[in-house]
Amino acid sequence: MSETDWKVFNPAGTRRVVVTKELPGGRWLELLTAAGCRVEVAQGREVLGETGVRRALGSQVDAVIGQLTEQWSEPLLRSLREAGGAIYSQYAVGFDNVDVEAATGLGLPVGNTPGVLTETTAELAVALTFAAARRIAEGDRLTRSGAYRGWLPDLLLGSLLHRGTVGVIGAGRIGTAYARMMVEGHKMDLVYYDRHGNEELERYIAEYAGFLSARGEEPVQCRRAASLGDLLGSADVVSIHATLTDETHHLIGAGELGQMKDDAVLVNASRGPLLDEAALVQHCRSHPAFRAGLDVYEREPTLAAGLEELDNVVLVPHLGSATTWTREGMATLASANVVAVLNGWPVWPAAEDVEAVLPFLDAPDPPHAAPSIVNADELGLARWTG
Repeated sequence: MSETDWKVFNPAGTRRVVVTKELPGGRWLELLTAAGCRVEVAQGREVLGETGVRRALGSQVDAVIGQLTEQWSEPLLRSLREAGGAIYSQYAVGFDNVDVEAATGLGLPVGNTPGVLTETTAELAVALTFAAARRIAEGDRLTRSGAYRGWLPDLLLGSLLHRGTVGVIGAGRIGTAYARMMVEGHKMDLVYYDRHGNEELERYIAEYAGFLSARGEEPVQCRRAASLGDLLGSADVVSIHATLTDETHHLIGAGELGQMKDDAVLVNASRGPLLDEAALVQHCRSHPAFRAGLDVYEREPTLAAGLEELDNVVLVPHLGSATTWTREGMATLASANVVAVLNGWPVWPAAEDVEAVLPFLDAPDPPHAAPSIVNADELGLARWTG
């Protein structure tokens, strides 16, 4: 590998770990070097294509920490395994870019970084919600352009969300966190759509409703939608938090957009292909009161034609997990997965929330375990018992 494109840490290390992007913080690197790893880190800003990744793997490698922007298909995973790779550790919680089934067939553990992204990503979805509803980006552009001439009664009128209805598609960890933020912070009723009921979320909202009633305030409501259309037609805000699968590709298209309120707000901080961007462009052009906030894109970083021209869409560059604490925590968890697998340590119990992974982030001597291996059960890996 070219010395101008890669930086090597602990060159005398006996285990070779390739990291396909420079990661924030320092704890992740300390964990790897303390475990006797030679760490080779790509310095470029561009996404490594399959050829670049294969070149980086070389003929011998023990582990890779990769990115969600890379496509880890069966041939590439096989190349990693044949070069001696013991684990592919993803610097992300999502792993739809990884053929996990193929990895399992090759006996290759796949790591990810849950727990630390939940509130951070939910906060970004909330920020997009209000940026779109209150036309923040439009106001910023107007002010910077010099066109602002003073307060006007009808200047950039937006939507009041307080006591409205928020619709959440996918009530997993991030969807649940977003729902709670919107309900608790703005007393919105909640309708959610998920293949599985979220009894804990429903119980929490019911308890919050009881708190409001005890204070003499109108209680909030929570219900699980019978269908996606039911949610779309009743919500003032729709936030997408579904998992990307073949079935959920273009979950929201022209037909679904047409079922939403004309002045609704649509937010996607999950996965770009869940939303048909071309359909969104057409819908926003014909429904100027409709607004959207996007953090992810179908063909990232390329935008659908015309999307960037729309004033009623807020666009940010995949910032869902972009806080210093979260991104450094992700790096630590990704490295801890590598160290654990290389040392033959067990897998930590499922990380349902941030408290579950704090021992890896804060403790001077983190647990001798892998924080999260998505195919641990399929591979028959031992679980931590304390």
